Amino acid sequence: MPALTRPARLAAGARVAVVAPSGPVPEERLEAGLDILRGWDLDPVVAPHVLDRHTEFPYLAGTDADRAADFQAAWCDPDVTAVLCARGGYGAQRMVDLLDWDAVRAAGPKVFVGFSDITALHEAFATRVGLATLHGPMVSAMGFLKNARSQEHLRATLFEPESVRTIASGEATALVPGKARGVTLGGCASLLAAELGTPHARAGARGGLLLVEDVGEEAYRLDRILTQLLRGGWLDGVAGVALGSWTDCGPYERLREVFADRLGPLGVPVAEHFGFGHVEEALTMPFGLRAELDADAGTLTLEEPALI
Repeated sequence: MPALTRPARLAAGARVAVVAPSGPVPEERLEAGLDILRGWDLDPVVAPHVLDRHTEFPYLAGTDADRAADFQAAWCDPDVTAVLCARGGYGAQRMVDLLDWDAVRAAGPKVFVGFSDITALHEAFATRVGLATLHGPMVSAMGFLKNARSQEHLRATLFEPESVRTIASGEATALVPGKARGVTLGGCASLLAAELGTPHARAGARGGLLLVEDVGEEAYRLDRILTQLLRGGWLDGVAGVALGSWTDCGPYERLREVFADRLGPLGVPVAEHFGFGHVEEALTMPFGLRAELDADAGTLTLEEPALI
């Protein structure tokens, strides 16, 4: 699996666009997130439909066409150096096929940040653009708004990426011991399974370091998700796995049994409690970069900084 193109780091005064490809955004949380970005000397601009709510499907931030148009315009704006997602939820899969990926590619590499439902867009950027992206906190996410460590790790990744080449949650332990090298990929487990067979899905995780997490999935559903990825051959040849957060997914002892049963037979290092995903102190995890996973030490060390 080849490494992907890295975009440029941000500098003071950079214009960044905030978009809502999925669920609706509470205005007060959006404003609080924008204040944080302004405190970093960024110039955030909010896409026109970020505060919309779909009239029939209130779990969507406006219509698919409007959400796609916002994203397309933001990415293709030559003055915008990064596109940040306001929140996840559901809806990215409904709009991702409406994007003009040739135009997105032609606009050049930019920083892209999001997680959860945004996994569908991470996959599309990898397969259609060959661009490295950041699985990181979103502008109106409660964890990001409340947690200084999460804010600082994202800020350092954006502005001083060489300072965070080794990522360690401090709580990670080895479910399966060992070290592995590969190219980082992943996201929300349920979205990775839902992407199978779609136009932007990658063939699999062969040669990669899978960084995976989820929220609100009971143990049997995570079993089903992982089993689908296994049966589809998507996990064939994966080099290693880092398990992030599993908020509201049931007792972790049961989840751990599922992970050991489904992932253990792969015979690769597996680290657990690797603090990324749906958790307040969420770390920013780059996708598309060569790295070494040390399950025993609980570290992910990038060969190069996430951004140029």
